[in-house]
Amino acid sequence: METRVTKLLGIKYPIIQGGMAWVAEHHLAAAVSNAGGLGILGAASMPWELVREEIRKCKELTDRPFGVNVMLLNPNAEQVAKVIVEEGVKVVTTGAGNPAKFMPLWKEAGVKVIPVVASVGMAKLMERAGADAVVAEGMESGGHIGSTTTFALVPQVRDAVQIPVIAAGGIADGRGLAAALMLGADAVQMGTIFVASKESIVHQNYKDRILKAKDVDSTVTGTTTGHPVRCLRNKMTREYLKLEQEGADFMELEKLTLGSLRAAVIDGDVNGGTLMAGQIAGLISQESTCREIVVGITEQAERLLKMA
Repeated sequence: METRVTKLLGIKYPIIQGGMAWVAEHHLAAAVSNAGGLGILGAASMPWELVREEIRKCKELTDRPFGVNVMLLNPNAEQVAKVIVEEGVKVVTTGAGNPAKFMPLWKEAGVKVIPVVASVGMAKLMERAGADAVVAEGMESGGHIGSTTTFALVPQVRDAVQIPVIAAGGIADGRGLAAALMLGADAVQMGTIFVASKESIVHQNYKDRILKAKDVDSTVTGTTTGHPVRCLRNKMTREYLKLEQEGADFMELEKLTLGSLRAAVIDGDVNGGTLMAGQIAGLISQESTCREIVVGITEQAERLLKMA
């Protein structure tokens, strides 16, 4: 399935794996790239030395293209930006800010820059800044979210910019890919389904919660602080939401979640940890390999599009 994004990135299938903190490490990224999609390393708040190590480990596992997600609020973002160039990575996705300050460095090195956006205004701003494509991420997605749904956001972004658009949020099968393409997207980015993949290093307790999730099992914390996060309901989210209703300040709420994502991913704490997952979790019922996910979703989409 050839699209503007597959040609831009040199990949076989129009599927990109989200750069999820603590989850998107070299085993997962390499597996997605080897399957024909684009694997992404999640730099998150990593020290730049660890980012370099992850890039090199990923290169040992794949000779296919892969990228790095840069969280622009990371105090190490400038050093990480330089490491990406030094290590010859050719794709960057960005979140939590404007990557304009790093554009000259990356563009001179031939790096394709793909910011994640949650609004038409931000998509247009990123295009003017020199982005090669944008990820239009709807509020159905797991983790930090905007306020517009994928179905509403993608076609509006498509009409507003000339660069390729990648749809994200609420996509986990071929129907979602086909729908995204019909809305004007050139590819999709998925996260939750890869969290539950066989190659994912996520603790089995976390994976099992996704595999057993129902359509109503996600919730959003942080709406009162301006930093909404979608995750699966558990003891921690109930406590968080109770504190929010009582008017707790940002710092008090932050203490509750400090280290909670690591606790879920590494330690398997499904009660006190943050189980980031999108609303599509209820559709995911089995632990599959990245190849089964990437190839299976693309083949299903192709069948559906031929019927349209």
